[in-house]
Amino acid sequence: MKNDIKVVIEELLCYAGRNLDMYEEDYILRRNNLLDLFKVDSPADAPSTGCRPLQEILDDAVNYAVENKLCEDYERINFETRIMGLVMPMPFQVITTFEQLAAVNPSLATKYLYNLSVNSNYIRKVDIDKNIGWKVSNPRGDIMITINLSKPEKDPKAILAAKKAPQTSYPKCMLCKECVGFSGNANRPARQTLRTIPIILNGEQWHFQFSPYVYFDNHCIALSDEHRPMKIDGDTFKRMFDFIELFPDYFIGSNADLPIVGGSILSHDHYQGGSKVLPEMNAPAKTYFSHSSFPDVKACVVDWYNSVIRLEGAKRKDVEELAEHILKCWREYSDKSVGISAKTRNEPHNTVTPIARFNDENRYVIDMILRNNRTDKEHPDGIFHPTQDLHNIKKEGIGIIEAMGLFILPGRLAAEAHLIRDILTGKSPLDFKALSDESNPLCKHMGMIAQLANDFGTGLSDSEAEERVTDYINKACERILDCTAVFKHDEEGERAFGRFMTYCGF
Repeated sequence: MKNDIKVVIEELLCYAGRNLDMYEEDYILRRNNLLDLFKVDSPADAPSTGCRPLQEILDDAVNYAVENKLCEDYERINFETRIMGLVMPMPFQVITTFEQLAAVNPSLATKYLYNLSVNSNYIRKVDIDKNIGWKVSNPRGDIMITINLSKPEKDPKAILAAKKAPQTSYPKCMLCKECVGFSGNANRPARQTLRTIPIILNGEQWHFQFSPYVYFDNHCIALSDEHRPMKIDGDTFKRMFDFIELFPDYFIGSNADLPIVGGSILSHDHYQGGSKVLPEMNAPAKTYFSHSSFPDVKACVVDWYNSVIRLEGAKRKDVEELAEHILKCWREYSDKSVGISAKTRNEPHNTVTPIARFNDENRYVIDMILRNNRTDKEHPDGIFHPTQDLHNIKKEGIGIIEAMGLFILPGRLAAEAHLIRDILTGKSPLDFKALSDESNPLCKHMGMIAQLANDFGTGLSDSEAEERVTDYINKACERILDCTAVFKHDEEGERAFGRFMTYCGF
């Protein structure tokens, strides 16, 4: 313990006053709450007039808590959040400030909430900055790749605690409004620093918040007030346009509403957005179409890896109605020649991943990524899903973020890539018997290693090995997106896409 806990408490209060909009009238209450948390009977002799960087303060505070058996070492992050929850402004204060700023300029309001999320460590920027990211240039469209190092592997003690912990259904999921102020447990992260803003979308109560993981600039979430399953229908487009009218600088999109092609949480209706222009949004038109019932809407097939229809128009209602029409057509559409079946008995397979935004001309835009989740014996994970030889890079379903060209790859890949580079440089032996052992972290990469060693040998320099491994990952991500295309980029696929557009009345 570097500093007296009483001094650390005063530093926390000083930090909160400077960075968390803490009122002068709140200091006594906040101080007493912190004294209670740390089981200290009296404060320091004088308030702090300065403070160190937040993480240094928190490290000292949590070290004290661990040393004095107030929390276990594996509970550090949850205890940090508990500390910060005691100096956070209350929801009413945050909502009031947000709405006052939004009345002047929506971007001021979103900037305020984002900065509050960072300053409170709800967005753990010190961890997020550890992520490794790069851009891949390709004639078909650039893609972005991030190896996510901000979510460390769980401590074995934490895993054991989670197994032993009683199961609870509160909150029902990590997107429920009840997560605001939630203390967390062995299975759920603490959310005492979460603040959400009530918004109305299509006449319904929704909530606006930032994602704690911030996979791109101002990564935000709009979540339904009601815990209900994801659903893509005409109301989806209305809500999305309501959202961008509230926050014109942001885009908003939705994961698909079916397993395999949907996101990780299908149990709670929600959208994701942000201010970052993701690669798919920059993809140009490939072929233009016109619809006689919607002459003022510009429609095109987008020149992108997966199958995308883009609608653009000055009249919101026209774009909404045409989007709903295309969705209804796609829900019922089958083309056995390219493996598309709308249903198996009563199980639906066709849906879309929609993205809405304003373009530079302030016209309404919706991109509709066509998705199909059908499986068969040859493709148990999905016909339009990454093939098994790509699962070492990405096995999970391809949701909206990846579909738009931003790949979030697991943190383990950084260490595994380093081990593969050691084989390619000869620092480690190429031993296929050892690699075939399922306990070997490189077992899943055997095919990748064999291909790289065969193509380039095992006598590469460090820089050459790094280049070859990175290039392999880049090409794998491009292929993954290609796999999700319901209409492939060949003559047969393009003809099939044309048939669907004709089916829609174009």
